[in-house]
Amino acid sequence: QVHLVESGGGLVQVGDSLRLSCAASGGTFGNYAAGWFRQAPGKEREFVAGISWTGARTYYGDSVKGRFTISRDNAKNTVYLQMNSLKPEDTAVYYCAASPSTATFPREYDYWGQGTQVTVSS
Repeated sequence: QVHLVESGGGLVQVGDSLRLSCAASGGTFGNYAAGWFRQAPGKEREFVAGISWTGARTYYGDSVKGRFTISRDNAKNTVYLQMNSLKPEDTAVYYCAASPSTATFPREYDYWGQGTQVTVSS
């Protein structure tokens, strides 16, 4: 059982940067691929970024490519999401998740955090 806790969300201005963290406990997090998703009010949960268990492979949703970077530190059981050049449409609750393998669909992830709110004001 892996327990995930996100942090780092907040209210920022257009063009600002923010770094989210996802701390894992209760399991061998280094054996799991990890991903970030987001969900805005009235919209479906959207894939943002994913990373393999070693960190060697990363992949991104089209809407964040070139602006967001996912990384992980398995020694600290933590996954990060660096978000640059933020836009109002990035406003959402951001969730961290863990999966046995690299994946882009929510149903492929076994463990989820409680989410952290990111609001980008214009």
